[in-house]
Amino acid sequence: MKPSCRLLLGAAALSLASFAHADVVIEMHAVSKDGVGKPIGKVVATQSKYGVVFTPMLEGLPSRGTLHGFHVHQNPSCEPAEKNGKVVAALSAGGHYDPKSTNRHSFPWGTGHLGDLPALYVDQDGKASSPVLAPRLKLSDLKGRALMIHAGGDNYSDEPKALGGGGPRVACGVIR
Repeated sequence: MKPSCRLLLGAAALSLASFAHADVVIEMHAVSKDGVGKPIGKVVATQSKYGVVFTPMLEGLPSRGTLHGFHVHQNPSCEPAEKNGKVVAALSAGGHYDPKSTNRHSFPWGTGHLGDLPALYVDQDGKASSPVLAPRLKLSDLKGRALMIHAGGDNYSDEPKALGGGGPRVACGVIR
């Protein structure tokens, strides 16, 4: 092959590579009112033609054998903060990512917060490994946010409890 052809093919490959989406690896940590705790694994976010796939590789989660609320939160922090005179785990992450200001919790494919994800299943051993799909998200939406796991499940409604009733924040990771 002529050197000019190799150069042209190399430039084309480099150009195509710039359009590829690199996976985003999110290191997850246990959180409490005392701060960010031990690492519990990671979640890999991958762009697909159907949205972002979140693939967890986590262990040591509470409430085994149940579903947990799983959301992208507004701010890139997992630190505690004070609310109404009480310190709350990972409150510095802010609320669910809601760039269109819907102020409404809904299904991941609905019209509410963009950060509303499908619930995360934790098996009897405290491990989570089942991927979930966020059909409205793009990888570019994630940078500078936090990924949060709540103690309880998520009913994708603000009734009877706000934000799906997921309860306290138990694990968090900053998305870089």
